[in-house]
Amino acid sequence: MTTAMGAALRRIQLGNALSAFGNGFTIPYLFVYVSQVRNLGASTAGVVLATLAVAALLVLPLTGRVIDRRGPLPVAIAGTVSAAVGSLGLGFADSKVLVVAAAAALGAGFAVIQPALATMIVWCSTPTTRSRAFAMQFFLNNLGLGIGGLLGGQLVDPSNASSFVRLFAIESAMFLVLGVAVATVRLPKAPRLGDVVPAGEGAKGGWRSLLGDRAMVQLCVLGFVMFFACYGQFESGLAAFAVEVTRISPATLGIALAANTAAIVLTQFAVLRLVDGRRRSRVVALVGLIWTVAWIAAGVSGLVPGAHGVATALLISTYALFGIGESMLAPTVAPLVADLAPARLVGQYNSAFALVKQLAMAVGPAVGGLMAGGGMYGAYIVLLIVCALGITALALRLGRRLTPEQDNPRLLARRSEPVAGSAAAPAPVACSASH
Repeated sequence: MTTAMGAALRRIQLGNALSAFGNGFTIPYLFVYVSQVRNLGASTAGVVLATLAVAALLVLPLTGRVIDRRGPLPVAIAGTVSAAVGSLGLGFADSKVLVVAAAAALGAGFAVIQPALATMIVWCSTPTTRSRAFAMQFFLNNLGLGIGGLLGGQLVDPSNASSFVRLFAIESAMFLVLGVAVATVRLPKAPRLGDVVPAGEGAKGGWRSLLGDRAMVQLCVLGFVMFFACYGQFESGLAAFAVEVTRISPATLGIALAANTAAIVLTQFAVLRLVDGRRRSRVVALVGLIWTVAWIAAGVSGLVPGAHGVATALLISTYALFGIGESMLAPTVAPLVADLAPARLVGQYNSAFALVKQLAMAVGPAVGGLMAGGGMYGAYIVLLIVCALGITALALRLGRRLTPEQDNPRLLARRSEPVAGSAAAPAPVACSASH
């Protein structure tokens, strides 16, 4: 990896961390802000949250094609501008129409930023450095969200709408900082030669190639189950189970969420060293087993109402175990998407996987909320245990379809090491940071 590539990656990662910091100021308070501070009601707040997801689902199928044709840089900049306008719009919106329109701009902008940044990271890394690059992105995202959430809680005043305007203004500014950061990165003019998109090949051709890639399709199925069983439950079924069945207070639930972030921040680089050089499919399979233990701990926490301290500890452990699993996925899944993609379709593959995540994040809370609302907590825990075991089974099955180099990029590095007396390998195309 060249010095220029490292400098460019650091600039991308810094901008990404600052945007996550800005997100942390507003994400925990969006529902309360719309429903109570702006007095638009809980139904409108629900529509706003749904609009964020729907906007993402509408733009992501087209995002990959634009990234692969025009490059990730203009897409990332357009996304940051849209997200900044939407965020600032939410701060000043005082009607249903305005708040929904602002949410649409924010959701669409934020959605296209993610695959664009992922593609930039791919272009500015090598197969052997890619895992660390994505792990760093995940670490900084969680650190930024955590710090932003803590500071936002100190600045916000539910009785004063202007305090929320300040929070949304900070988030908007951080999106613009991200835009400036990525705009100063010079990307290589890839793809080259044989990687060029054939004339006449459009979105259908890209999707046809992706759907014909059995390994990528299996990875998308695996990704859906992972996001459904983890991220899709934090603010719906699991939170309801914690409060209604385990009987913990909302304040203790906040501690559990903090334990999740702390587990990620404290273990990310230790986990990176442990998984480095190991088969990615086996690492993901282990995550499924860890999350199985997490869901069992959650279920047991609801069976010991007489031992409240034990129940609380089990519930907090559930969130912490999720965090450890997430830290193991960061250096494995996103780099695997990149390594499966042909060079001319990196944007398409990243956007497709982001679309799968959005679908799971939409379906997960809906299923969890419905089961919690119906009091089906026993069936809910059983469902998620089955999903966690399914992650292990799907990961092992995927491993049989991957090439040895895709499953363990260290093999590629060892095979590419020059033999004594042979000519040096050509240097990779580098991206650089402009000054």
